[in-house]
Amino acid sequence: MRLVGNKGQRIEEFPIKQIKRVRLIKRADGYYVQFAVQAERYIEHVPTGKHAGIDMGLKEFLTDSDGNTVANPHHLRKAEKKFKRLHRRLSRKQKKSANRKKARKQLAKAYLKVQRQREDFARKTASTLITSHDLIAYEHLKTANLVKNRKLAKSISDASWGRFLFWLNYYGAIYAIPVIAIEPAFTSQDCSACGTRIKKSLSVRTHICSGCGLVLDRDHNAAINILEKAYRTGGQSETGGQPQNAWGEATSTALSAMAVRQATSWNQEPPVL
Repeated sequence: MRLVGNKGQRIEEFPIKQIKRVRLIKRADGYYVQFAVQAERYIEHVPTGKHAGIDMGLKEFLTDSDGNTVANPHHLRKAEKKFKRLHRRLSRKQKKSANRKKARKQLAKAYLKVQRQREDFARKTASTLITSHDLIAYEHLKTANLVKNRKLAKSISDASWGRFLFWLNYYGAIYAIPVIAIEPAFTSQDCSACGTRIKKSLSVRTHICSGCGLVLDRDHNAAINILEKAYRTGGQSETGGQPQNAWGEATSTALSAMAVRQATSWNQEPPVL
């Protein structure tokens, strides 16, 4: 059997001394071999001169300070009918039977597919943002508290903001791009033009300022406020610097080694070899 890495390298031809760890990982669709190898990685970021604040939501996955949006893929919502059908099929099978094991495996594969879709979307979206900007600011959302809302819990979990933010900070560390976490208080309420605080419920999707008359999409207004807040609290840092977030903690560029260690030590989906 010849093992080939995701970039086409033959594993058997790789220097043994550089292979630091080998793991066998079982997934619903089979077994995978994960190799952790020692390698030098050089990535040069081409400055774009662009900074962005991003506001994450449920209607749109994110909206940036330039008004650009990324659609929410709703991976779980789209797969719900299939899940229900597979759950019904499983419940009808006799316990400890071969058919029940087969039905359970089909259900596990369906959930694994959604998990991989979320991971792929989070990684690609984060990578695109980092490579096209010199600074990213985002709201430091506490998703553990947000999912306590019974009406929104499923939608928030389906959005996988936590995975996206992990990869955003990871790629920020790799490319030496400042990624600044901002306290989310009043970013949606304050007017990005004059600062007037306009209280609005979650159902109100348009920001209409009574002070200056600004009319703007709610998330776009919030994204502008997030970027401006990053300038005030973390400073308008140059690429490769070590800015701080809203609590005075070092951001991803100062924690690059930690981010890389986490990405390799956490139970990430292994590459197909």
